[in-house]
Amino acid sequence: MAKAPRNPASGILFIDKPHGITSHGVIARARASVGTRKIGHAGTLDPMATGLLVLGANNATRLLTYLVGLDKQYTATIRLGASSNTDDAEGELSEPADAAALSAITNRDIAAAVAQLTGHIMQRPSSVSAIKVDGKRAYTLARSGEEVRLAERAVTVSAFEVLEVVRGEHIDVEARVDCSSGTYVRALARDLGAALGVGGHLTVLRRTRVGPFHVDGASTLADDLEQHLIAPAVVAGQLFDSVELNDQQSFELSRGQQVPLGNVGAGPIAVVNPAGRLIGLAEVVNGRTRILSNFPADVRAVVQEGAPDNG
Repeated sequence: MAKAPRNPASGILFIDKPHGITSHGVIARARASVGTRKIGHAGTLDPMATGLLVLGANNATRLLTYLVGLDKQYTATIRLGASSNTDDAEGELSEPADAAALSAITNRDIAAAVAQLTGHIMQRPSSVSAIKVDGKRAYTLARSGEEVRLAERAVTVSAFEVLEVVRGEHIDVEARVDCSSGTYVRALARDLGAALGVGGHLTVLRRTRVGPFHVDGASTLADDLEQHLIAPAVVAGQLFDSVELNDQQSFELSRGQQVPLGNVGAGPIAVVNPAGRLIGLAEVVNGRTRILSNFPADVRAVVQEGAPDNG
């Protein structure tokens, strides 16, 4: 008798992306390790960047919608003294700034310029960003020689902390940035250099946090990634309030029937069954339960004790 096909593994992967590989290269590795084509992401990183890359496998890809918009934290090295046509070290650098102009910049000058780039600001994304222009990615147009100048947009830089200033032929500013989704740290580097009149670009970037999830608890590409899948219920439980239903209620809600969730707050609620499986995300509107997203039970999801936390 032929064996019944096994259910594909579902879950969220928190991966510490190494330098030099594309995010899609990481996704390809994850597909091979987990044994599925259905892998999505909650925001990519450039090849030069390292740090936390959040992926979803199979049914858990439905959670990515709620992960992609979370605030991010980065550590970065901003080099003052030259600008770049890509706003990072991968691009073509301008002529270096005059040594006298560079040496005249004080730590107080840097702090004042950083303060102007903190809070609710208008930011022009880098010309080599993934933003679409007339259906094409900006980086595709820029690398084909077209001039790309994207419109400014509102972002929030909740913290822009200078950790160290290293002086030499250039000035390297080591910084930590907490920002809203859609903020470009390379654009902060560009604008910091412009504000100081000497040009600036990004040389190192590491994403250390996405929402409540920290890179310190992330997997590496050397791991068996299927064994590192975090069950959707665990991740959803760190993002939203949770309600546990009994088996009958769980069955009814999964079939779209009305099940009271009790006195819950506004916004998505993670609904789980007695076994700890995520049934779905729901909200209560005018006293009625509305399913936002269903998560079919996955008997092979590994329920670990917890996802990476704030460390």
